[in-house]
Amino acid sequence: MNRDPLQELAAAIDHTLLKPGATRSDILRLCQQAREHGFAAVCVNPVWVEEAVHHLQGSPVVVATVIGFPLGATTTAVKVFEAREALRAGARELDMVIALGLLKGGEDQKVQADIAAVVEVAKEHGASVKVILETGLLSEEEKTRAAQLAVAAGASFLKTSTGFLGSGATVEDVALLRRIAPASVGVKASGGIRTFAQARAMLAAGANRLGTSSGVTIIEEARGWYARS
Repeated sequence: MNRDPLQELAAAIDHTLLKPGATRSDILRLCQQAREHGFAAVCVNPVWVEEAVHHLQGSPVVVATVIGFPLGATTTAVKVFEAREALRAGARELDMVIALGLLKGGEDQKVQADIAAVVEVAKEHGASVKVILETGLLSEEEKTRAAQLAVAAGASFLKTSTGFLGSGATVEDVALLRRIAPASVGVKASGGIRTFAQARAMLAAGANRLGTSSGVTIIEEARGWYARS
């Protein structure tokens, strides 16, 4: 039996709230919406991981958080410590930012080692790592190299953007990452996805996940679209 298309869409969404001014009540609302709509995950800043885990107890929605966010310029030791703290608090997905300066400087071994260190910690807890490449700040060659390094380091997902820098996700970048990633590695489109039309385009280009703060709006638009179809 075919799954409901709205459920399929919701199951691809990481319901995201990474604004620095987010409050406890904002996190509660985010978790309630994720439960109601059946989103894949909520993605929150590390300070709110325990709160989100508490509100989502008994729910299939998992808690994701960010590592080295949003610049990727902290040391590997700091990223590993941050990852351990997040996992201890109950996070099961880590969205880490690649070391952009090292990548642009051609220091590929250091970039891969940085990712691999976080992946190793995540594996100890049965968690996954999504590597944020910040594609809007990279050349085509850099995007390709970054994706290849992340895959080699054991990433579970290649993620386009933080949503804080650069141009955000594009259909072209999603398609590029999908071509590079093996079938076992997902692609997460993130940054500037605010409408159902954008969500559909990203999924059609090969995205497995969508990082967005507009998940509820997207689902409401989708419900209207399917009702008219």
